[in-house]
Amino acid sequence: MGAQIQSGKSGRSRPMSEINVTPFVDVMLVLLIIFMVTAPLLTVGVEVDLPETTANPITTEVEPLAVSIDAQGRVFLQDTEVDLGNLVNQMEQISGRNFELRIFLRADRSVDYGTVMQVMGLLNSAGYTQIALVTEPISDQ
Repeated sequence: MGAQIQSGKSGRSRPMSEINVTPFVDVMLVLLIIFMVTAPLLTVGVEVDLPETTANPITTEVEPLAVSIDAQGRVFLQDTEVDLGNLVNQMEQISGRNFELRIFLRADRSVDYGTVMQVMGLLNSAGYTQIALVTEPISDQ
């Protein structure tokens, strides 16, 4: 029940009144390391240089699907590269044909506007209407 300190004269021991915070600090440091390692993994893994805008961020409770277009024009569904002709089929399999599911369309700033609109039009013609274009906030320099 805690460390006891012996008093020299009476032979009785009294309880130690200090709290040992070392285990608490150890646990907090382990949690900090875990969160630092896992936080970057929560984002979509396709490397895309997003354009910057002053638009407000979208808040949603349901995890959206991410469609990404990299600098070479390759299309990715989440982290998996897909053929443009097979994109809608894979979207329907993942979403269970839930056409109200929010889709985040991420495109590298060097990608041709026509390519972005082609992907967006393909998703829209398949019935997906909740498509949001993802950008970065303007950095303060």
